[in-house]
Amino acid sequence: MVQISLPKNSKIQKGKYYKDKTGSKNLRKVNVYRWDPSTGENPRIDTYEVDMNNCPSKVLDVLNKIKNEIDPSIAYRRSCAHGVCGSCAMNMDGKNGLACTKPHSEIKGDINIYPLPHLKVLKDLIGDLSTLYRQYESIEPWLKNSNNPTKTENLQSKEDRAKLDGLYECIMCACCSTSCPSYWWNGDKYLGPAVLLQAYRWIIDSRDEERKERLKKVADELKLYRCHTIMNCTNACPKGLNPAKAIASIKKMLATS
Repeated sequence: MVQISLPKNSKIQKGKYYKDKTGSKNLRKVNVYRWDPSTGENPRIDTYEVDMNNCPSKVLDVLNKIKNEIDPSIAYRRSCAHGVCGSCAMNMDGKNGLACTKPHSEIKGDINIYPLPHLKVLKDLIGDLSTLYRQYESIEPWLKNSNNPTKTENLQSKEDRAKLDGLYECIMCACCSTSCPSYWWNGDKYLGPAVLLQAYRWIIDSRDEERKERLKKVADELKLYRCHTIMNCTNACPKGLNPAKAIASIKKMLATS
């Protein structure tokens, strides 16, 4: 059996235990990954006893309660709290998702919360998304149509508009890309499911004039063909989208064009 030795400074240690002070009989233990680069200490898992009688229904509500009432030092991203911005993407109960849409009642036993896998951790539950955004920028995610007058609508048929369903809804939360083993090992070159889904959204748009050029940009062994159809991306998407299907459609277009 292969044994892997982790660097000493990467081993997760047992952290602080925050005992309930309310006297509630309806408690949940919440284990949260903590790491502060300014301290030079190893990452740790802090445990919080949370009174669930006075806590709304989502995992983000649990984190907000911890931050507001127990430990203000905990760091995580959040904004809209309605599954629109993608800020609160994290790993909960071993699965990637949005903390604002994940009911804590669906998690049995202790609630375990970690940052999205693969990403460099900036602090606590905050992952570094700079590489993902650079890759997103590289596909030029905007409409390219030089013939369209600036003072009129750029119309398309209902049939062509329907082709964008299941694509435009992506909120770039990175749940899919950070669940993909191919992206873990080749994240600097492989674009990953989130960016390729966005690429396909513009490739298939009937109003765009740069389809051939867009296909050429992603037609690379590492940018596109590192996808091995593992399907983790589709299983992880909190919006119910299918990045694997979009990637397969790009491959098909390249093979038949």
